[in-house]
Amino acid sequence: MKRHVGLPEGRFRNLPSPVVSFGVYDGVHIGHQAVLGEVAAWAKRLSGTAVAMTFDRHPQTVLRGAPVPSITSLDHRLVLLERAGADLAIVLPFTLDLARLEPDAFLDRFLADEMKAAGLMLGFDQRFGHNAAGNYDTARSWGAAHGVEVRRGPEIIRAGSKVSSSAIRMAIAGGRLDDAAAMLGRAPSLYGTVVRGDGRGSRIGFPTANIDLHHELLPPRGVYVARTELDGRPFTAVVNIGIRPTFGEGKRDIVEAHVLDWKGDLYGRNLDLVLVRKLRDERKFESAEALVQQIKADIEEARKDGRA
Repeated sequence: MKRHVGLPEGRFRNLPSPVVSFGVYDGVHIGHQAVLGEVAAWAKRLSGTAVAMTFDRHPQTVLRGAPVPSITSLDHRLVLLERAGADLAIVLPFTLDLARLEPDAFLDRFLADEMKAAGLMLGFDQRFGHNAAGNYDTARSWGAAHGVEVRRGPEIIRAGSKVSSSAIRMAIAGGRLDDAAAMLGRAPSLYGTVVRGDGRGSRIGFPTANIDLHHELLPPRGVYVARTELDGRPFTAVVNIGIRPTFGEGKRDIVEAHVLDWKGDLYGRNLDLVLVRKLRDERKFESAEALVQQIKADIEEARKDGRA
């Protein structure tokens, strides 16, 4: 998948038959996947290009002036958009100027002027434009005037409720990983870059990879079994999310993963830690020796999942 970050500025006016979808796509859940799957199939029939336009930050971060925890960071989102079928992802900088564009003006600029779209696919009840004034009917009227076919994806219901990014955020924050998985179409995962920590894990015999998640939403503090892939091989990992109370670290949550049976340098690499289940809550131990014994037990328990 090709990626472009920033305003298109006419770079994509010669794309073959672009079929476009746009949105935040936080989590790229099963509703998003349904839309993107139809976009990909539509574009293939036209020998065209499946385009996903998204934003560099959650719009509410700008509109409310406060950060919004995301299910997926931008980097993670782009990986998932590619898996869902996009040929090209365009990441628009979300600004107040962009937020003030009326629905028709947004479509004029990005679908007509920037890429001469052949088709537009909206989510079932998607809203867009200034004050969320645009909807499917708005888009169809615009499309009829511009020769652009407009369709909308199916409504996706799970357990009697509409699938949404906000519902998934609540499920993850509440530790209801199975509920989140049903809406995501996959197990929740943590995607981030391995950065240098304090080396404490290595000193007690269990080297860990400290993960910078780039503002991804965390499940509740605790110890989790996870799966990951490195150099094309699957590995089991034990992941700790929390403040490491045994060592009096403070209040900032740290995510660290001990990848079982891995030997090598992970610094600077991206890890996708797929959460299998929670082993236990985080707690303070009386000594480093007691913590080591618990980590050994955690690893043995995690190996059972790896053998399943």
